[in-house]
Amino acid sequence: MKKKISSALLMLSLACAGAKAQSIIHVQDKLKIVVPSIIVLGNVQDGGSPHIGCTKNCCKDLFEHPDPARMVSSLGVIDPENKLNWLLDATPNLPFQLKALKKASGFTSKEVPDGIFITHAHIGHYAGLMYLGREALNAKQVPVYAMPKMKSFLENNGPWSQLVSLANISIRPLENEKTNVLSSNIKITPFKVPHRDEFSETVGYLIAGPHKKALFIPDIDKWSKWNKNIVDEIKKADYAFIDATFYDAAEMNNRPIAEIPHPLVVESMELFKNLSPQDKDKIYFIHLNHTNPLLNTESGQTKTVLKNGFHIARYNDIFEL
Repeated sequence: MKKKISSALLMLSLACAGAKAQSIIHVQDKLKIVVPSIIVLGNVQDGGSPHIGCTKNCCKDLFEHPDPARMVSSLGVIDPENKLNWLLDATPNLPFQLKALKKASGFTSKEVPDGIFITHAHIGHYAGLMYLGREALNAKQVPVYAMPKMKSFLENNGPWSQLVSLANISIRPLENEKTNVLSSNIKITPFKVPHRDEFSETVGYLIAGPHKKALFIPDIDKWSKWNKNIVDEIKKADYAFIDATFYDAAEMNNRPIAEIPHPLVVESMELFKNLSPQDKDKIYFIHLNHTNPLLNTESGQTKTVLKNGFHIARYNDIFEL
């Protein structure tokens, strides 16, 4: 069972020759990440929380009192040995998430990562690229990794095409199932998943460090539509950050379920119920809609998920690779 430890204990443990860091910790103000790691920079669905136009109890108080941990789904990858870091998905919360990534990295003074990997062309996953343009940061040649349709979408549609023409970003092409060696410690492999691909294909990523591997699948239609078996993929990984947009069908009372066919958390838990405790312990639900009761750490649904042996990804959780 993974457990949380203080930054002081973490640094003491890492000072011992051959010592291994705990797999999950929580960032403290003075913490420095000294081993290759993933940091959760957000766990909310594209529209954020509070959600525009929402008058329900899940959002109404957040407009007056925002929760700084309610960031749109994104991961950071940090390689302290090579002094490099990367971002998975450019969300509308990009300015805050880049600051969090920089702070967690500790070794860099750069305001932008060494690369941004995009999963697909839905607003929560690429819209943050707008902050790299000349109206904002006016960045220079930020590497943006994208699959062929995603690359074409950015190059041929304004305002994203201006990021390319002004060299704010430099698009690095990805290929399905082809591994990208980013450093001596980090490799990232995209793989296609079925989703509502109006403007681009959709991918998840396999992030491989020196010792551990993580799946990142923030969006997928249904596990049964994928040409891979999610149970087998979880068994091969050490962490699995997977789509948990809706807890159950009760949340979807204003749109036909066919328009938003994500795997419900209750469906996923049923599918994974026969996994070993060790494999269940790998699963971290992420990409939570603003209506999802898993955003509330004290909800009955949160307690059910934890009781069943699974986890919920939370802002600033850190996982050793």
